[in-house]
Amino acid sequence: MKSYACELCDYVYDPAKGDPDNGVPPGTAFEDLPESWLCPICGAEKSEFQAVE
Repeated sequence: MKSYACELCDYVYDPAKGDPDNGVPPGTAFEDLPESWLCPICGAEKSEFQAVE
């Protein structure tokens, strides 16, 4: 699973860690995050994230 970085604040969503503070368990792919999920640092929408190569 790929990690994704927020283009606004450089937060990196790591699917191995998930986002447990916001109810996303480890092992959740970025693609499987709900559309309502926002960057936990700056509040950006999923559309502001790009895959990390």
